Amino acid sequence: MCSKIVYGIATAYTTGAVLQANEYTKEFNEQNSVKYYDSNQLASNNPIEDTRSEAQCLFTKGILLGVFDGHGGGTCAQIISKRLFHYISACLLPTKLLKQYLNTINSNNKIELLQTFNDKVEFISEIKELYQTSFLTFVKDLVEMECTKEFQMETALEKAFLRLDNDLSNEALLNLGKSNNTITLDVAMSGAVAVVAHIDGPHLHVTGVGDCQAVLGILSENDVWTAKLMTVEHNTDNRAEVERILSEHPSNEKSTVIKMERLLGQLAPLRSLGDFRYKWSKKILKEVVVPYFGEAVIPPNYHTPPYLTAKPEVKYHRLTPRDKFLIIASDGLWDLMSPLQAVRLVGEHMSGKVTLNPLKLPRKNMKLSEIHKMLLQRKEGLKKKPLDNNAATHLLRNALGGTEYGIDHIKLSQLLTLPREVVRIFRDDITITVVYMNSEFLRHCPP
Repeated sequence: MCSKIVYGIATAYTTGAVLQANEYTKEFNEQNSVKYYDSNQLASNNPIEDTRSEAQCLFTKGILLGVFDGHGGGTCAQIISKRLFHYISACLLPTKLLKQYLNTINSNNKIELLQTFNDKVEFISEIKELYQTSFLTFVKDLVEMECTKEFQMETALEKAFLRLDNDLSNEALLNLGKSNNTITLDVAMSGAVAVVAHIDGPHLHVTGVGDCQAVLGILSENDVWTAKLMTVEHNTDNRAEVERILSEHPSNEKSTVIKMERLLGQLAPLRSLGDFRYKWSKKILKEVVVPYFGEAVIPPNYHTPPYLTAKPEVKYHRLTPRDKFLIIASDGLWDLMSPLQAVRLVGEHMSGKVTLNPLKLPRKNMKLSEIHKMLLQRKEGLKKKPLDNNAATHLLRNALGGTEYGIDHIKLSQLLTLPREVVRIFRDDITITVVYMNSEFLRHCPP
């Protein structure tokens, strides 16, 4: 009996250490619609092909949070996670500020557009210079455009995605023969799907390509959790997406463009960044790519490219005090639970976590009935005291070990200790960010 108890304690310790290894929390000041966020990652591939990124725009004060799921290796996802937010931040600025930025590039007082958080990746000098050149060219192009039309967030986000994708293409094709050509070509041949949220005051925009998802957790007046999907999945389950692709190619390709629920029988996401083997002309593939990767790099039935786009879809939601959190995650999570399950788990975690902290009234002059309701919620939360302080870790734990009767610790331990050569059969890389809204801030936002 004693040995079983010791084994149980050791298992719990091991699983806890593995689950919590990559967790991160960032808090914001009270004058912000975002209170804080929790993030975490669990690898299946070696190295992991998922990545995440978070930053604050220094001029607009908007907060950017993204999850990126790579395929064909993690290179493209890593590159995009480091670069996309800079492109977005530039698209949000007026011409006057863009000019100021350009004027300080070579000075000691260089203006920064972003403050990044938990950023542990650094580019090698050659690639860093190349990417900086591409970005400065983009900023100069934005200045030259001097668009007189009214600013639209949807257009800005779309422009950032498409221009970065175009730059990835040009960097690979224009650097042939140079020392870093194999790196840029590797990036172009791999690909990534992405979901990015931009939160500025009560304004939430979510944009994405592929099958990462973002879901908003909303608490009704009756204290019932609902899940609002803020993303569109670009895969064969989306009939409108399939019809869009088929309409862009001749009717005699109808049986080959989508085959075995994949693009050209190979790629599961129907939109992505990178993946230029589905975008470049056959001539470019033969002349540029085949010498490095062989004939197999050209997909079967490749007649009328491009078959793939990096154009994102954007959804807008005006936040209210009822909108409590946003869950952003790669499909590794959504393969294991539904959006509503995830929302309920985070909601349960949120009410349970409250009990770990001293009671603090959110505002002055509260009615006794409101305080009474808070105390009842706190009492209920004591029953749900969480094992993890981090909500992303709580989701990971439940995704892998959850049952209708609670956490199965043996199942959880088994899924966390699978050998590298078989783990991918049972689960994918999982990346999660849970963003908590500041209800008090949102309560006082003008309508």
